[in-house]
Amino acid sequence: MNTIRLTAAQAMVRYIENQFNEDGQRIIEGVWAIFGHGNVAGIGEALHDAKDRLPTYRGHNEQTMAHAAIAYAKQSKRKRAMAVTTSIGPGATNMVTAAALAHVNRLPVLMIPGDVFANRGPDPVLQQIEDFGDGTVSANDTFKPVSRYFDRISRPEHVLTALPRAFQTLTDPANCGPAVLAFCQDTQAEAYDYPLTFFEPRIWYIRRPAPEAGELARAIEAIRSANNPVIVAGGGVHYADACDALKAFAHRFNMPVVETQAGKSALPWDDEMAFGPVGVTGSNSANRVCEDADLVLGIGTRFQDFTTGSWALFSKAQKLISLNIQPWDSHKHGAQSLVADAAEGLAALAEHLGDYQGAGADQTLRSDWYAAVDAVTDAPAGNTLATDMQVIGAVQRAANDNTVVMSAAGTMPGELHKLWKSYNPGAYHMEYGFSCMGYEIAGAMGIKMAEPHRDVICFTGDGTYMMANSELAAAVMMGVDFTIVVTDNRGYGCINRLQMGTGGAEFNNLLDHSQHEVPSAIDFVKHAESMGAQAVKVSDIAGLETELASRGEKGVKVIVIDTDPYPSTEAGGYWWDVAVPEASNRDEVNEARSRYEAALKERN
Repeated sequence: MNTIRLTAAQAMVRYIENQFNEDGQRIIEGVWAIFGHGNVAGIGEALHDAKDRLPTYRGHNEQTMAHAAIAYAKQSKRKRAMAVTTSIGPGATNMVTAAALAHVNRLPVLMIPGDVFANRGPDPVLQQIEDFGDGTVSANDTFKPVSRYFDRISRPEHVLTALPRAFQTLTDPANCGPAVLAFCQDTQAEAYDYPLTFFEPRIWYIRRPAPEAGELARAIEAIRSANNPVIVAGGGVHYADACDALKAFAHRFNMPVVETQAGKSALPWDDEMAFGPVGVTGSNSANRVCEDADLVLGIGTRFQDFTTGSWALFSKAQKLISLNIQPWDSHKHGAQSLVADAAEGLAALAEHLGDYQGAGADQTLRSDWYAAVDAVTDAPAGNTLATDMQVIGAVQRAANDNTVVMSAAGTMPGELHKLWKSYNPGAYHMEYGFSCMGYEIAGAMGIKMAEPHRDVICFTGDGTYMMANSELAAAVMMGVDFTIVVTDNRGYGCINRLQMGTGGAEFNNLLDHSQHEVPSAIDFVKHAESMGAQAVKVSDIAGLETELASRGEKGVKVIVIDTDPYPSTEAGGYWWDVAVPEASNRDEVNEARSRYEAALKERN
């Protein structure tokens, strides 16, 4: 057998270089790295040797550079991904939040944290976590609950089995998520005679299973028995490249389509079968259609609580079918399971439904909803404090067919889900499985790296900007161009409204309601400029529109606008189960508890 002598780290890098998807693209298109003593000598040297073939990018925070990698994978519809390597200790644990984000959202990312010495000679090494009762534990064990595949490479030959298993996880549509290879730092530097066949180029094909005959027959029977079916489109529609198939299916069988956060943009907003966003942050049109439906066909959705209104939106009298490639998701809440790839499942259903026609839905529901959208997103008359809805309206008027809007946490996910009019698939990028503050700026960079031709606009509030802004400097340095709109409502406005809505007093959310001796006066323009961005603060919506019209020049553009923390879109929406205290000395909380208990009875 022909072999080549390489260090374990060199073998890993060479293997990564030679893994391709069915479109001929390399699966791992680059590696994000912050080096420390746990990965600089082994993995760092190996990446240096490959730098002209496999680019290495330097981040400023382990969590946010992983967010950039995850956004890259999401915008690439899981066909391409990135790797992220860190040192041991805080470098590794900083990345755990990002692993959880990828796990929840079913997104591929290869995480390679350095680990302690396999030989245990220098124990305890700098930054080592010691478990007094288990000598095998390290800080990297914290990844186990939030990874789809976890392995610890403590011998150089371990890469021969660990890497194929990791790539199987990254490319499996059902089990897709973070693969974590905790790489002992001494093992990285150890040499081994690896078989040359291990490094031969390999193509990984995405499984697209068709439905099992029995499940398909039962689904066909249920649909044929329904008069008023509705389709709930989730992120799986995008990942299966099934947007066109969904559109054709909905029109052929006269089934209205509503969209989750992950499913939004599956249909153009003005398609006559597109009835808008569903659930807690949904539209009157979509939620009304769901209330009236006698069958709900979920396609590629996890049926998260925001989608289902904490399961108050869907009645127990309705039939629920879940077409999903992951059996775990297909059985939720007693759903009738249809395990299949979204495109294959739709094709199989279409083949057997014949001349079936659903009742459809009243088009005035759509027109009335978008009239409500236009009313709250129109530019204000005069120089008043802008609302988040009006900011969205300004961006909408400046957008084009090539625009991608993105966000993750705070006010904007809910408002964008309700109000944004998506033109085409991929035009709406929302991380709302984990709703992780700090994803936004790094995520925008990842989107632009995945699709350089896109016009990327990032919505972020002042709170999440303060939580994780460092990759703004990385984007500037790397020449990754996008636009950031910072809505400054001087605190966590979204949670402040939730606090008030559950009877609580305004407390510790807006900066003025937090303990302070000096009032907060953050200058976001100066901060962004200090990292190399072009930054400007506008005083009103007209100024925002002017600045948006001039975007597109090289560099990151940051536009800051003050917004009112209190208003939100009153139209649309649905109940969300947020527990209210049973006992309180405040009348407002007791009244909120009474409303909560009434809502629970209605749901149950």
